[in-house]
Amino acid sequence: MHGANYRGPKTFRTKADALAYLSTVEADVLRGSWIDPELTETRFQVVAEEWLRSNVNKRDSSLQRDLGILENHVLPVFGNRAIGSIRPANVQSLVDTWASTYSANTTQRHYATLRSIFSFAEASEIILRSPCRGIRLPKIRQTERPVLTTAELLSLADALGLVDGLFMWCGAALGLRWSEIAGLTVDRMDFAARTATVDRQIRRDGTFALPKSDAGRRLLSCPVWLSDDLEELSEDLGKTDEDLIFSTDSGSPLDYTNWRPRIWIPACNEAGLEGLRFHDLRSMAATALVASGADIKTAQRRLGHSSSRMTLDIYARATGDADRAAADAVGRFLRPDR
Repeated sequence: MHGANYRGPKTFRTKADALAYLSTVEADVLRGSWIDPELTETRFQVVAEEWLRSNVNKRDSSLQRDLGILENHVLPVFGNRAIGSIRPANVQSLVDTWASTYSANTTQRHYATLRSIFSFAEASEIILRSPCRGIRLPKIRQTERPVLTTAELLSLADALGLVDGLFMWCGAALGLRWSEIAGLTVDRMDFAARTATVDRQIRRDGTFALPKSDAGRRLLSCPVWLSDDLEELSEDLGKTDEDLIFSTDSGSPLDYTNWRPRIWIPACNEAGLEGLRFHDLRSMAATALVASGADIKTAQRRLGHSSSRMTLDIYARATGDADRAAADAVGRFLRPDR
């Protein structure tokens, strides 16, 4: 419309048929629901590539994850299809195929990428409506994360050694992500106030990046012993303000893909904690916060979560002692005579 010429989708038998079709198009234009039929014929792969280019603020690791999902799990099925020809049933069939092979977590991650592409196509008026509607997804079961005892944490710290043991305590006591600890420089610590400023993290290529979200930028109070130990370590190693607190011997940023098999896994095995993930320490931190009586908003802020639901549903786990204390409190309330 608007003075532009568009080719009809087919040849009509009679002029009346053509005029009837034109009337429906004009009605769609007035409703704002008309989509250029030629755009709906765009191959899915072309739209996916445009979507990738549009994510200019997404982290490199996230872009690489999306690209891997596209190349291995989506484009082989939808890549050469006209995007307007893909229906909810087609999406459901693909999701069901994923669910029969991969975990619920992985299936939902694949689907999130697919849904984002169709949402982009809808917002760009390439298609009228996304086919990601009413899709049945496998339910994610809550992962049981370990709640370590003080003795187990001390054993692990001993197996890691002085420096890497302090790295571990930053995860368990402060709830920091591995990349956030690896990105801590001396000037981000205020040893007098015993606080740590978390406003960046280390990328896989060794450069600094912003936290995952605005909530990831936070000022954390540190336990006295942890702040003192970090100050002593920094002084003993001759660190200056701009130096990383934790680094290689040459001062370069740590590399997780090297640190994990060389440092973390052997120490976990030595401490009898086979299979423990570094990320499990964030669960431990959340559990410690909740069990020690910290309110949920404080726990959420310290962990850098965007929502309190994530803090409770994903990370916090009730400890045995807390459960026993709750049971005793209920018993005293209901039967004070006993």
